[in-house]
Amino acid sequence: LMKPIIFNGQHFILEEAITGDFALVKTWKADRAGNAIFRKSARNFNLPMCKGEQTTVVEVEEIVDIGAFAPEDIHIPQIYVHRLIKGEKYEKRIEPLSIQKEGDEEAKSAKPGDDVREQIIKRAALEFEDGMYVNLGIGIPLLASNFISPNMTVHLQSENGVLGLGPHPRQHEADADLINTGKETVTILPGASFFSSDESFAMIRGGHVDLTMLGAMQVSKYGMGGAMDVVSSAKTKVVVTMEHSAKGNAHKIMENCTLPLTGKQCVNRIITEKAVFDVDKKKGLTLIELWEGLTVDDTQKSTGCDFAVSPKLMPMQQIAS
Repeated sequence: LMKPIIFNGQHFILEEAITGDFALVKTWKADRAGNAIFRKSARNFNLPMCKGEQTTVVEVEEIVDIGAFAPEDIHIPQIYVHRLIKGEKYEKRIEPLSIQKEGDEEAKSAKPGDDVREQIIKRAALEFEDGMYVNLGIGIPLLASNFISPNMTVHLQSENGVLGLGPHPRQHEADADLINTGKETVTILPGASFFSSDESFAMIRGGHVDLTMLGAMQVSKYGMGGAMDVVSSAKTKVVVTMEHSAKGNAHKIMENCTLPLTGKQCVNRIITEKAVFDVDKKKGLTLIELWEGLTVDDTQKSTGCDFAVSPKLMPMQQIAS
């Protein structure tokens, strides 16, 4: 086992960097010298891959003459590029195609369990504050962004390299080069920017993101299983949104996680369809909100650890539709 190193009270594992013989990278265009550019959100981890391997092979959609790119627009400098390949044709497949639905269509597409998810989503949406920079995990957290008030500005960040995410596109707006972390098609808002994934994680690790909202397989006062970089900064509020129990009513909120921890003592709040808990690194869980019709005893039976009850315990809040 590798021994952790502690910096400013946080545990880190230092490992030797991974290198390889070849990097296979797909870009949009390159000039004949090897300078390459990406389109929209397609950078991902391609840039650091070019820097870490012995030979980089870049596949492009178009090769242009030297000088066609302004120097400040180049994403991969030619020094990292050893081979250029131009394919005959490209079919950019979108998986999955996520588009805006009309009201009637949304009603028809309702599935079992949607009511439970909606309870969580409408409570999670109350965590947003005007001016926040927010990273949202796929699933329930991302759906909570549909309830952001039009009178509020929230800057949504996606780990694959987008700041300023907008809603899903209409059918004719879908673009294979404009996706979120879950590969869903998205749009961007005025003032948005694109960057690489390592830049994205620098924002997160550096504490520049105000709120991270994500799902988890298990959670306890000691940490959680289901994320890594997005919960790495002590400056970022971490909110876990998940169903209260797993299949067979197995506990997901536990005294100690049985799955490997991917974040240690990082969670600030847990939101389920039954309750909302605040999490303190030393004191543990405190129940602050409870779904109408449930009792504290009901919640205790479905929770795998003890918790305190706030003297200001209130009914679980829901944002107005």
